[in-house]
Amino acid sequence: MGEVKGFLEFTREVPERRPAADRIADWNEFSLPFPEEKVRKQGARCMDCGVPFCHSGCPLNNLIPDWNDLVYRNRWKDAVRQLHATNNFPEFTGRVCPAPCEASCVLGINDLPVTIKQIERMIIDRAFAEGWIKPEMPGVHTGKRIAVVGSGPSGLAAAQQLARAGHRVTVLEKNDRIGGLLRYGIPNFKMEKHLIDRRVEQMRLEGVEFTVNMHVGGSLSAEDLRKEYDAVLLTIGAEQPRDLPVPGRQLKGIHFAMEFLPQQNRRCEGDAPLDHSEILATGKRVVIIGGGDTGADCLGTCHRQRAASVTQFELMPRPPETRSPDTPWPLWPLQLRTESSHEEGGSREWSVATAKFTGDSKGRVTSLHTVRVGPPPRFEPVPGSESTIEADLVLLAMGFLGPVRKGLVEQLNLELDQRGNVTTDGNYMTSVPSVFAAGDARRGQSLVVWAIAEGRKAARGIDIFLMGKSSLP
Repeated sequence: MGEVKGFLEFTREVPERRPAADRIADWNEFSLPFPEEKVRKQGARCMDCGVPFCHSGCPLNNLIPDWNDLVYRNRWKDAVRQLHATNNFPEFTGRVCPAPCEASCVLGINDLPVTIKQIERMIIDRAFAEGWIKPEMPGVHTGKRIAVVGSGPSGLAAAQQLARAGHRVTVLEKNDRIGGLLRYGIPNFKMEKHLIDRRVEQMRLEGVEFTVNMHVGGSLSAEDLRKEYDAVLLTIGAEQPRDLPVPGRQLKGIHFAMEFLPQQNRRCEGDAPLDHSEILATGKRVVIIGGGDTGADCLGTCHRQRAASVTQFELMPRPPETRSPDTPWPLWPLQLRTESSHEEGGSREWSVATAKFTGDSKGRVTSLHTVRVGPPPRFEPVPGSESTIEADLVLLAMGFLGPVRKGLVEQLNLELDQRGNVTTDGNYMTSVPSVFAAGDARRGQSLVVWAIAEGRKAARGIDIFLMGKSSLP
């Protein structure tokens, strides 16, 4: 390491966030710029730890100590090469990944971990600003044609890898813009969408073809797709939402999070809602059921839409303020996390279950009836803890149950595992020959970093299937 005592001399420092009152007035990213000199000092904090546990904490096995040291040495071009060696889209993970690498940083045993995520973001942002990111053209063309169904991070990563291996790749997206949940799930204040557009343009120049408004399993049958391509990769996500089957669920004003969030992202693009039925939090008493990332995204969106009030309920008990002894280093820690959206307002309550909804004479929701519950796995109701909260809008953000079965999955008669995800072999091939799967469709609802890792591995599996071998990592 360039600065052997860096972890002793420098403290952890991250960019400040824009004041909450300012950032809820727009949809721009919430972080303030971070000076280069400070980033280099953060790179110097990376220890010569011998066994870099951050590698195992990262699903992509990023070469973290290498590019940390290169940043400290002011060798930014070399740093971006090391970063791209394992990650196609560090500008995505550098913004929205929860950084499991930092949870497994050796320095984190007795100090604050290295700011890996922030350094990653600074490297790639500088690379784009300096014009260092260029199309990488294949040396040969195989003549093989591959269809990638779905344009989220897994599909995009696989498509780029396969194009660079010399295959003709077409990405088919059911929506009107490329990006999957990057585009229509993650709010703009966490990741602005021009970041997707510039990567898509790079991939176009590398030979990847993009087709939008193409619903495979709907307007295009699965069998017709298989006849046209040598291999098909399904990166269709896990879009089947977990519902809340309690009395009153049919009332108007109760929506899944993924009915609500995409509408706002479309507004930010200048588009109208697809079904012309707007879901807005403006002036409403909002209750969000679910305390994870999706719930936090709904919370930040409600603040920007100027909700009258926002309450977030979570079924699980409140996590501890610091790492739980049940999740010791280097495991991903169970502990309380405060996102930017939580800083902006609203209230959070834990160990709350919804018993029923009630509404008015027009069939619109007006109240939630809740009860406190005990710890998992039984979540037994606490006697006498019943309560009622008024609500004009309820957002269900309780996770997902695998890929949507109707359409493509049913047409191909794909084998599913016990959790409802698509089953594959070691090379990511499904039970149907020449059809592969990766990302959330294969492993279930997960992180962007896992999606990219899955896409890269599936690309290698497809390359081996078509060519008998592969030079892809």
